[in-house]
Amino acid sequence: MRIIAGEYSSRRIDAPKGNATRPTLDKVREAVFSSLGTWFEGGCFLDLYAGSGANGFEALSRGMDNAVFCDISGAAMAVIKNNAKSLGCTEQCRFLHMKDTKALQILNEEGMAFDLIYLDPPYMKQHNADILLYIDREGMLKEDGRIVIESSASDVYEEQYGSLMRYKEVRYGITMISYYRRKQK
Repeated sequence: MRIIAGEYSSRRIDAPKGNATRPTLDKVREAVFSSLGTWFEGGCFLDLYAGSGANGFEALSRGMDNAVFCDISGAAMAVIKNNAKSLGCTEQCRFLHMKDTKALQILNEEGMAFDLIYLDPPYMKQHNADILLYIDREGMLKEDGRIVIESSASDVYEEQYGSLMRYKEVRYGITMISYYRRKQK
């Protein structure tokens, strides 16, 4: 795997061994970040199911100020930390080795809000609707923020969760990318 664009462009990163994680394909990551705007002017990124950390490192490479990487897998967290060290961006990263709901609770208690949130849980263990409702209810997405959900193309999501509206959906083979933002006033 490699970083597509920005400061770390073309740098390789590792993925956890085995098939416990399903890294986002380079072409899908490139399409997602291109659709969000090629570059960011600061901001905070949350990857709730980080795996290799590729999405967070892509966001940092393209100009986000910092990234929070959450994963329940110790092996995945070790790989993410090693990737951050090899890229030289450890100081911009926060690592939460815990369950998604616990991470959200801690971040919420700290008053954290994000410009970009990426949700890519294991396809068979997701509860994205509950996560979206929690993020909305607790105000964890900044006013102009975006949420990206990577899921199986067969998954169906509502158009709206609280004040979060789906504004785009794109299929890439067996993968569906759904984009949410606050309902426009």
